[in-house]
Amino acid sequence: MSYYLVAPAKSFHQSENLLTYESELPLKIGQIVEVPFGKNTTIGIVAGKTQKPDFQTKAIARILYETPLPKHIVKALFWLSDYYRCPLSSVVSAILPRGITKSRRNTSSALNNTLFSPKSQNPLSAAQKRAISEIEANPANTILLHGITGSGKTNIYIELTKRQLAANKSVVLLVPEIALTSQLVQNFQQHFQEVILLHSEQTESVRHQLWQKSLEADTPQVIIGPRSALFAPVKDLGLIIIDEAHEPAYHQDQNPKYSALRLASQMGKTILGSATPLVSDYYVCKSHNATVELSELAIKNDKTTTISIIDFKNRADYTRSRIISNPLIESIQQSLNEGQQSLIFHNRRGTAPLTICDKCGWQALCENCLLPLVLHADKFQLHCHTCGRSYPVPTSCPECGNASIHHKGFGTKLIEEELTKLFPKAKIGRFDADTASDQQLNKVYSEVRTGNYDILIGTQMLAKGFDFPLLSTLGVVQADAGLNLPDFSSEERSYQLLTQVIGRANRGHQNSRIFIQTFQPNQEIIRFATSGKYQDFYNYLLEKRRLAKLPPYTFLLKLSLCYKTEKATVQNAQKLFRTIRQTIKSENLNQIFVSPPMPAFHERERSGYTWQIVIKAKTRKDLVKIFDQLDKTSYLHYDFDPYTLL
Repeated sequence: MSYYLVAPAKSFHQSENLLTYESELPLKIGQIVEVPFGKNTTIGIVAGKTQKPDFQTKAIARILYETPLPKHIVKALFWLSDYYRCPLSSVVSAILPRGITKSRRNTSSALNNTLFSPKSQNPLSAAQKRAISEIEANPANTILLHGITGSGKTNIYIELTKRQLAANKSVVLLVPEIALTSQLVQNFQQHFQEVILLHSEQTESVRHQLWQKSLEADTPQVIIGPRSALFAPVKDLGLIIIDEAHEPAYHQDQNPKYSALRLASQMGKTILGSATPLVSDYYVCKSHNATVELSELAIKNDKTTTISIIDFKNRADYTRSRIISNPLIESIQQSLNEGQQSLIFHNRRGTAPLTICDKCGWQALCENCLLPLVLHADKFQLHCHTCGRSYPVPTSCPECGNASIHHKGFGTKLIEEELTKLFPKAKIGRFDADTASDQQLNKVYSEVRTGNYDILIGTQMLAKGFDFPLLSTLGVVQADAGLNLPDFSSEERSYQLLTQVIGRANRGHQNSRIFIQTFQPNQEIIRFATSGKYQDFYNYLLEKRRLAKLPPYTFLLKLSLCYKTEKATVQNAQKLFRTIRQTIKSENLNQIFVSPPMPAFHERERSGYTWQIVIKAKTRKDLVKIFDQLDKTSYLHYDFDPYTLL
């Protein structure tokens, strides 16, 4: 009889992570087993062999797979739990697919072997070849590939993947969202006989079978998917590529909370690809001489791009529409006359974000979240974009009875209405979260690319990963829409979005005209994005972060308390604040900055009221010391290294 430590997928005690079981059969570290757990059973991962304990043990019920998880997955299991201070059981649940104990019938035609196709051609420019040489020569474990939009980062990914497969190594390519990166997936499928996609739209059965195929495969594989694709159990992992590495989608917001970028760097050689890398990532990689610059367009041409900044306050430019300027309207008409396309970007869906009474100032707020409701005129309903609840549109003010209810601001649906009036013969496509699933951009991309749509309207999903060869007019309706959010990441996120959108029309396919409408024409972020000078933006924001003691100069821990009543929330937040200050004093910690308890941005939700405390520290280990001293109740939620404080 042998005895083994097993990490179960169910929690049993906060201070313990492993349970001891006995087995007559020899087991390997990383094997997946089913074990007794209370009156039921659960799945678990074998963590190691141990001595016979001085208490009675239960026998492992069965071995689910003879093939153990690869070493880099087992390493990730324990690293995630330790680094982010989350229960090992939650990490086991995240790593393993649902329904892993079920027997599956192979019904998917996508479960063939992944094979490398040596006949695929991938012509590279001199700049791309130089970038590949620099990446391969760099000894750093994590390398940042900073390539402008249109520089051909995808070709570099493909070439690096071919070289890894030729060395019998597997590659995992992470994308922010499968639906927004169909073009990149298609490019990979043209070069490899099969690319395995893992994403949330697949059924439980298909995901389980693809995961099992990865575990048992003897040949190198190419895996593409969102952050969870990191857990694909491929053997001999050679390279992890993270495309659009600046995207918030790489941060897991539910337990276990983690950054896919940080996790990938622990699992193997990692490439972070982005035209607008996060300031913190660029700072760290630059300090380790681990940045590779790609500043040339992949296809050189003689096409020109003009950028015009239009002041929203100058109403003389808005005589034909209150939200679309005259120069932008004229450019759209020119593109229509020439058989080319226009793209109108606004990162706010719906018709109007504010419903208000002109007499008493009453505002339509969600009963759950106390946040402004958004009018959706096509359904004539008010929607909460936080919890999803819908409300009828009032015909009179519920406070004073006044019939003068106004809907202010605008979203993509109102833009669509305006453009339909201005250009009644144009085929207009609106692409946002309200678009029907069969009409989403990734489903009709081939039609868009070939010119079946004249005008495209949408939110950030239009800004990512798509190439529009017929695009000659680009309009950003309100470039400063996200700049005033009370968060340290708002300027960075606004710069990234604006730069990515401009990149759709600056790829050298057509002579393009770009119009940036804004209430703040002299705002620094807008100036940096329109000039295309990342280094200027980087230096500007880095200095602001230094003065404010924010990443990359400090590490952050966000603590949130949520109770049913506001009184209980405030009292417990103040108590937590005192505990933190006492811990800092007793541990003699230096250079710790603690914010006073404050209401969260979304203070009221279905679960109750939320207040938060933010701790900044020069070293991450100091944050861990403080956190380890706190009482871990169900009311306390925590987030190490948050990408936003909202």
